[in-house]
Amino acid sequence: MSIAARTDSQSPALHVADSHGLIRVHGARENNLKDVSVEIPKRRLTVFTGVSGSGKSSLVFSTIAAESQRMINETYSAFVQGFMPTLARPEVDVLEGLTTAIIVDQQRMGADPRSTVGTVTDANAMLRILFSRLGQPHIGSPNAFAFNVASVRASGAITVERGAATKAKAVTFTRTGGMCTRCEGRGTVSDIDLTQLYDDSKSIAEGAFTIPGWKSDSFWTVRVYAESGLLDPNKPIRKYTKREMQDFLYREPTKVKVEGVNLTYEGLIPKIQKSILSKDMEAMQPHIRAFVERAVTFTSCPECDGTRLSEAARSSKIKRISIADACAMQISDLAEWVRGLDEPSVAPLLAKLRHTLESFVEIGLGYLSLDRPSGTLSGGEAQRVKMIRHLGSSLTDVTYVFDEPTIGLHPHDIQRMNDLLLRLRDKGNTVLVVEHKPEVIAIADHVVDLGPGAGTAGGTVCFEGTVEGLRSGGTVTGRHLDDRASLKGTVRTPTGSLEIRGATTHNLRGIDVDIPLGVLAVVTGVAGSGKSSLVHGSLGQQSGAAGAGVVSIDQTAIRGSRRSNPATYTGLLDPIRKAFAKANGVKPALFSANSEGACPTCNGAGVLYTDLAMMAGVATTCEECDGKRFQASVLDHHLGGRDISEVLAMSVTEAEEFFGVGEAPTPAAHRILGRLADVGLGYLTLGQPLTTLSGGERQRLKLATHMAEKGGVYVLDEPTAGLHLADVEQLLGLLDRLVDSGKSVIVVEHHQAVMAHADWIIDLGPGAGHDGGRIVFEGTPADLVAARSTLTGEHLAAYVGA
Repeated sequence: MSIAARTDSQSPALHVADSHGLIRVHGARENNLKDVSVEIPKRRLTVFTGVSGSGKSSLVFSTIAAESQRMINETYSAFVQGFMPTLARPEVDVLEGLTTAIIVDQQRMGADPRSTVGTVTDANAMLRILFSRLGQPHIGSPNAFAFNVASVRASGAITVERGAATKAKAVTFTRTGGMCTRCEGRGTVSDIDLTQLYDDSKSIAEGAFTIPGWKSDSFWTVRVYAESGLLDPNKPIRKYTKREMQDFLYREPTKVKVEGVNLTYEGLIPKIQKSILSKDMEAMQPHIRAFVERAVTFTSCPECDGTRLSEAARSSKIKRISIADACAMQISDLAEWVRGLDEPSVAPLLAKLRHTLESFVEIGLGYLSLDRPSGTLSGGEAQRVKMIRHLGSSLTDVTYVFDEPTIGLHPHDIQRMNDLLLRLRDKGNTVLVVEHKPEVIAIADHVVDLGPGAGTAGGTVCFEGTVEGLRSGGTVTGRHLDDRASLKGTVRTPTGSLEIRGATTHNLRGIDVDIPLGVLAVVTGVAGSGKSSLVHGSLGQQSGAAGAGVVSIDQTAIRGSRRSNPATYTGLLDPIRKAFAKANGVKPALFSANSEGACPTCNGAGVLYTDLAMMAGVATTCEECDGKRFQASVLDHHLGGRDISEVLAMSVTEAEEFFGVGEAPTPAAHRILGRLADVGLGYLTLGQPLTTLSGGERQRLKLATHMAEKGGVYVLDEPTAGLHLADVEQLLGLLDRLVDSGKSVIVVEHHQAVMAHADWIIDLGPGAGHDGGRIVFEGTPADLVAARSTLTGEHLAAYVGA
């Protein structure tokens, strides 16, 4: 008591250690930021808002989080730093008060075939230990239950020296792994259609191979087979003997000489498996991917039934459940099963496993199973899976950085996400969130609004303060914060329908549905209710879908290097190059930074990369071309008074005028630019590297590209992802124009503004996983609001104020 009394009598002067309550940023110039200075309170929830492309990610991720990570990396020894990615210091004058930053972004998880939800969250590791302790019959250590560990047996002799004597000793080594030997832990086996690899009526010399990129003069492919001496190049393949066919398709790697050059000959099947099938499908060029889809069928492994595990691993059980059964269960059911296990010898392990599984349920991912491949998760699901490891963390005074954590969440699930963000803050952490949803902005302690526009028109702080201040602040975000779309007075009449019968993809319960054509149809439902399974899984398999010309635009990332930009991705550069070539009487190849016109010093990159070993690598502007990427002689050629580098530095809006009614009318280029402006990308510069685009920008770039395709039905997956409240209105206008031009638009969406604007709603549910997969409502938005029979109906009614 005396200590308490003495403390009370002291003056409440602030300790010097408590005076560091702010993260100070002064003079940030990363990407489009214009000398931005902000003060962010620590141990509070700060939301960063602003239109798409206004500089939110540049400030939060490329400046604050990047500098925190760089400074942490510098605390390691030079030896350790050599194994870490090298980070350059962000363009900023002063950064003070930084704490350790943990970034929880929307980057998709690795698409390695052996990576599953269980392996990335350590739930699998805990289950393996559990089964190695309690499983009956006992089959071995945790490795015996791991599908990425192969069983190994070896025997030999070792020499033991003792004093002057040496003695040989026979030894054996065994390691019991859980990997299925047939599929090597992948769960699927590939079957190659030989008719897609070659035409057996022709000989090799006549060009029998039909594999993309296999040219008759290629040393490494066709000529190895033609000139190896193992096969007759002039004999039709169908006339090969059994021995020749074995050599042609399956021969082990053998050294051969072709024109005096040592090469390796191996059978066609292993060669294709190593050179093409070992790569990630998503990273392949479109024509290679199309070939793989034609030539290869992936089927569930017949030996392990797709469980990836050996028979021994599947035979060991706890309460009649094997580890394969446990991983296949819905996580909410698995958590229930684990709660029923009571074994004092593994009590701490069970407590940790229970906590991990309950975190899945709490975060809204209870519908997943641990054997779900991690590459199949959406960006929002991947982000929430990464959150799980932080929920039980005992770390405090950490800066958590989230990139739109509500993407892919139904309004019903957003409240749950808000509770998690507040719980992280209440443990004494600084939480920084880049977000557009009013429901998340509403819980912020502090708001930083960037803008006023996008790209070069943004990059400044328009408002800093409380949510109430933002509402009355007059900024674009403040004005639109209370926007509510109203229900349509009249809806369009369908012109036909796409019939789906007996859909059973993933959790769908054999549902029958007619999706109306010629209207804006919206598919809704809580996360995990089966929306994507219905639209992407079942719709694509219907025979009517092919006839209707379905164009599907999902959320998969655009693959591209630093050299890829909107002009190259959309095909815009082709008409521009041709227009320059025609105007100047030269070859189009001169106007490509990846071809003849490239600056020889930087090879068309515009920057030179200097590797400083242990220190951060430095990218410096090329002095030869001054960052313009082209040779000086190429820049002497003009079109409408501009050279090619000046055209690539234009924004879409500027270029649309230039190639339309401006100085260089080019209809082919103008059409593509019009589509880019339609999807709200008017502020992008034509030569901006794809690697610098945000997730929302990349998806809209894909939409602009697909709009040119001759499709009658457009299927969009959450097109509002990453869109500011002010941009949602523009997107609704675009969807209306598509429908009015005779197209049918099917949208998977959670945004209430899109639901209110729909002509027809199909609501799935009632819950997620095996609690979903049924159609709980079909009809107009007005009927859904009037009925309020589903979660979606209740939230939509509240949104429109009905």
